[in-house]
Amino acid sequence: MPRHSETRHLPYSQEQLFDLVADVARYDEFLPWVVAVRVRSSSEKETIADLVVGFNAFKERFTSRVVKERASRICVDYVEGPLKYLHNEWRFERAADGGTNISFSVDFAFKSRLFESLAGAMFDRALRRMTSAFEQRAAALYGINSSSAQSAA
Repeated sequence: MPRHSETRHLPYSQEQLFDLVADVARYDEFLPWVVAVRVRSSSEKETIADLVVGFNAFKERFTSRVVKERASRICVDYVEGPLKYLHNEWRFERAADGGTNISFSVDFAFKSRLFESLAGAMFDRALRRMTSAFEQRAAALYGINSSSAQSAA
């Protein structure tokens, strides 16, 4: 059951980073392996969305509930699909330099032991690609060079 948490400092405002993470409808534009998104419902406080994740010939759809506490916290919980469970959390804290300290954690398990072993083997690499994709997206949207982002972990 892969688990991971990390903290990063990024040179963007809390609101910018919150908006980027909360914009689930655009995940297929920049996140590796997200091949499609369908938002079932969305409000200021909650989004329910289906994501299709693909690795080569393997494609799976899952539904998640995204609970948003503007601009400080986003929690994502699994609703249905190939997982036993999924929980991830983003926390955004304003830094003294005008940037934001972000805490990110993810914990999930697949129903299938085969998928679980595959995920375990690829988990670290996949997570690095995903966190990098969020940083690159922030740089593209907000015009600040992502090389100025530093890990605080």
